[in-house]
Amino acid sequence: MEEEPMWRELTTGIYDGVGFREPVTSAEFDRAEQLLEESIPVELKELLSETDGITGHTGTNVVWPLERIIKDNQKFRRDRSFADLYMPFDPLLFFGDNGGGDHFAFVMQPVKPDIFVWQHESDSRKWVASDLQDYLERCLVQGGDDWYENY
Repeated sequence: MEEEPMWRELTTGIYDGVGFREPVTSAEFDRAEQLLEESIPVELKELLSETDGITGHTGTNVVWPLERIIKDNQKFRRDRSFADLYMPFDPLLFFGDNGGGDHFAFVMQPVKPDIFVWQHESDSRKWVASDLQDYLERCLVQGGDDWYENY
């Protein structure tokens, strides 16, 4: 019997209702990194190599598909109206959300494994997890879309 990939095994062990998609190819990663003009964090790349995103409780996009990662990060970095409203987004790489407007991101400048939440109403950026695994364990076990409010 074939061994189940690590990220799928981890997430289904936390929440058995997690949703998966087809894996991302190396050509798709190359294109994404060119468009984003930076490397995708290793942990995120490994996860996306197993499933192009993860849905959690209530269908929330805990980890976005690669195309959404590209599209949303380009929008946040380039949209002039955001520049007038919010602090710069260049140091962040958004990869998921809570379904209510708050977004989760890796810190890319300087590169860190930590996960932060960007709270859209206050433009605050708050630490919520030490790495991608910690993030998945926290958000999938909690079951609520505002699990990070307790950290």
